[in-house]
Amino acid sequence: MIGSRVPAPEPGPGSPRATVRRRRRAWPRRVATAAGRLRRLAAQVGSAGVATPDPSAPPLPPRPRHTGSPGFRRRIRSGPGLPVLVIGVLMLLIITMLGVERLTGVSVLPDRFIAGLAPPPKKFPLMAASQPLGIEIGSIELDAPVHSVGIAPDGSIAAPTAARAQEAGWYDQGPTPGQYGPAVIVGHVDTDTGPAVFAHLRELRPGDRVEVARSDGSVAVFEVDRVGRYDKEKLPADEIFGDFSRPQLRLMTCGGRWVGGATGYADNVVVFASLVEAR
Repeated sequence: MIGSRVPAPEPGPGSPRATVRRRRRAWPRRVATAAGRLRRLAAQVGSAGVATPDPSAPPLPPRPRHTGSPGFRRRIRSGPGLPVLVIGVLMLLIITMLGVERLTGVSVLPDRFIAGLAPPPKKFPLMAASQPLGIEIGSIELDAPVHSVGIAPDGSIAAPTAARAQEAGWYDQGPTPGQYGPAVIVGHVDTDTGPAVFAHLRELRPGDRVEVARSDGSVAVFEVDRVGRYDKEKLPADEIFGDFSRPQLRLMTCGGRWVGGATGYADNVVVFASLVEAR
């Protein structure tokens, strides 16, 4: 009837409520059974030779936190080794010497040592054979005629005679200026009476221009690469005369200290230049 209170029926043996009650009563027995199985399993493992914890033993100290091996920390603190520092110092020294060469034009490093550090050559023209007649170098105010010289009795390049000390001599057994290879022009630095044609040759610097007038009416324009000074007894012949990779020019005179006799000055000053223009 609407509004009357109807009591709920008692749950039967298959009802959900009865099932929950039976499971609650069986839970302590299941827990005890599982604990017994765990104890038996632990006893079996211990009998197999695996250590089991002793409840009466004092607790183990806490394991220290891993922060890396001492050797690794020492390597971090020690910084770069001696070989690294030596290499760094050598590189700094080489860079400094290259800067000195660029500013002064004087070679201070062995050429074989810096061969791989030199910049690649600029593009260059190529000229037919034609004998040189004159040489002009504006940076040292040189303007002089050029004549041919050959080989001296001792097998060296013959120098111009004292009467022609104000002229330069082109070595006629080699290329003419503008051809492939090193054309060689020599001259005196001074005479008994005063300065000669190449008195200021050692003052040239990289980038200075050298103009050589030729018999065909053309002018070969060279740019100075560097200036070297060598002991006459240790002149690097291959370096001076052996490079045929492009048209080159070598200007040579005496330098260094005066030793007298047949030697005169102890050294040779050599200007290395490359052809950059033909007009």
